Amino acid sequence: MFRSIRVLRSTMLNRALRSADSFKHNKIWKAAAISVFILAVAAAIFINPAYGGIVVNDIRPEGELVLSDGRTGAEYARYPMRDGDTFSVGFIHSVNKSPLTDFYEVRDGSIFVEKTIYYGFGAGVQTEIEEGQTLEYGEDGSMIVSGFDKEIPDLLYIVGTVSDHTLRINGGEEISLRDLCGRNALVRFQYVT
Repeated sequence: MFRSIRVLRSTMLNRALRSADSFKHNKIWKAAAISVFILAVAAAIFINPAYGGIVVNDIRPEGELVLSDGRTGAEYARYPMRDGDTFSVGFIHSVNKSPLTDFYEVRDGSIFVEKTIYYGFGAGVQTEIEEGQTLEYGEDGSMIVSGFDKEIPDLLYIVGTVSDHTLRINGGEEISLRDLCGRNALVRFQYVT
């Protein structure tokens, strides 16, 4: 009888210990699962640009801004760009001798003019504001005309002989079109995917 009580007590003790270990084990797994869930939610918020997070994989279509000779088609350069990227072309206006910069955006596989910044009136400079456009004055005295939102299917510039034309992609470094294409070159800008 004592032996069977000892066996029974031993069996009950083993079961109790296994239950306690199982309970501890389950608590650890539950804590780990909750931690992983919290990390996943935090990562989704951190990575998601809708919540102000960073973009890890940019899913916008890739393409290139291609600069070529407007007469012969010879290619000067290619610059990687995506939908929503911007570029600008700046130069000194040949008539009023003041800086002028045109700003463009790549959208839906095309180039759209967005705004122009200039510092003086003259031939070839916009003098009237059309419907949907706005005129603002910068602190430096510049005139900023925006609201064009117009597709430019064939964007051409003639590189200056007296002053240079410069290209900036996404506000980056200036690229001299005179050095890249030569003086008086007719340069065609195209976005290709």
